[in-house]
Amino acid sequence: MAAAPAVYRLRARNTATRSENRIHDDAVARRYGFGGGLVPGVTVYAYLTRPIVEAWGPAWLERGTMDVRFVAPFYDGDDVVVEPEPATDTDGTLAVELHATNGEGRLCATADARFPQAPWDASDARDWPVVPLPEQDQRRPATRDALQALVPASRAGGGAEALGTLGATFRTDVGAAYVEAVGDDLAVYRGPQAVAHPGWLLSLANYVLASNVALGPWIHTASEVRHLALVTHGDQVSVRARVLDLSEARGHELVHLDVVMMVGDRAVQRVRHSAIYRLRPAAETSS
Repeated sequence: MAAAPAVYRLRARNTATRSENRIHDDAVARRYGFGGGLVPGVTVYAYLTRPIVEAWGPAWLERGTMDVRFVAPFYDGDDVVVEPEPATDTDGTLAVELHATNGEGRLCATADARFPQAPWDASDARDWPVVPLPEQDQRRPATRDALQALVPASRAGGGAEALGTLGATFRTDVGAAYVEAVGDDLAVYRGPQAVAHPGWLLSLANYVLASNVALGPWIHTASEVRHLALVTHGDQVSVRARVLDLSEARGHELVHLDVVMMVGDRAVQRVRHSAIYRLRPAAETSS
């Protein structure tokens, strides 16, 4: 029987201070009412995966799932406490709910992690086209009209126009730098047999959006992640995405993506990825 995940504590790090996304910059974030540059959501996701992988092992990276929602920001230097609680299990699937709070006890992120007996079916992923990325100055504007043109006519997503395909190669030195940045000390991510950290993989969903859309300050809000296979040294990851839908919440405009990551003809991750692509005017924004 798999071990129960333990409480995990660490100090938050803003790993994106040099990012094109200036919501991670102190001065810009404060103009939108935040206390400073936001710690990236994908970094918080990395924190949430740490007790799960420690307890359930690398097999979770081959077929496990995590639905994560970011409800309040972490800032650089914040204390982070990730607390797992067993969840209802009805079909043999291991299930844990996680809550990440800051040093003041404020809830900043929630997640539902599961370890099913069988992997997620991603057989349709092989049919997704590879589309050239636009040049940086040819990216779509971050407007509702520009993104609405990509939304499929039916909720099934048939015929939806694909975004440009992002390519990324995983190497052990890349992996070592990443786990150092997020403070993850698990052995599975280190050495010549290291596998890609799930946070590094999820960051590619951010990059495929930003590589296709000329975003201003923006915020990753949620992801539904399905791990399908390990990524190891030398694997070339092809990141393909489609716009599923647009929505609005509290004056913010959100985009929801369907993202699949392939290594050759093998799907390694599937994600429903959500982000605020247009923040409400700064004078109206509060933390």
